[in-house]
Amino acid sequence: MKLILASGSQRRRELLDMCGYDFEIEVSLADEHIAETDPEAFVSRLAQAKAEEVFERLSGCSGAEENPPEGESSGEDIAVLGSDTIVYHNGHIIGKPADEKDAFRILSELSGRTHEVYTGVAVITKRLRQVECSVTRVTFEKLSREEIEKYIASGEPMDKAGAYGIQGPFGMFVEKVDGNYFTVIGLPLPTAYRMLARAGVLPRDFR
Repeated sequence: MKLILASGSQRRRELLDMCGYDFEIEVSLADEHIAETDPEAFVSRLAQAKAEEVFERLSGCSGAEENPPEGESSGEDIAVLGSDTIVYHNGHIIGKPADEKDAFRILSELSGRTHEVYTGVAVITKRLRQVECSVTRVTFEKLSREEIEKYIASGEPMDKAGAYGIQGPFGMFVEKVDGNYFTVIGLPLPTAYRMLARAGVLPRDFR
């Protein structure tokens, strides 16, 4: 079965590569503006929407069947992996910054505090629809105004939820991680592995 990553995220691509998955990339065209304030529901719905949009576009199917009729061939040949990540703090969902001013506001708000990172994962095939969510708590050191401004000037925060990338230079300011580290990067690997295995997709060394 062919694995399709429904994301243009370099970080998710690198994680799948690291684990030994063979896959192709097809960026989802799903609408990412949804009216949802619960963080787990937000990332779960978006991850599923991304995966389903790509699955339907590539396969011509209208959706996955959780329980296909007994004896019926699924005819499936692709499994689509979708994911979405947000930061949640003080009752607010925080996505990618709109601009440098917004990035400064976000990092100032998170400085010296603990927030939660939610990543939703969806795996869609013709016979199976799976959606799960992973949550990790992250605590920042106290950042100075100069440190925030220099980090923003690097350009790294602008395409990342919460305006930071834990796997890059900003890792110097992360005091503590409580939960799965890869959830913060954008793809909780244990969760993704279990879901893909149930769909019949395994890394090269585990087939």
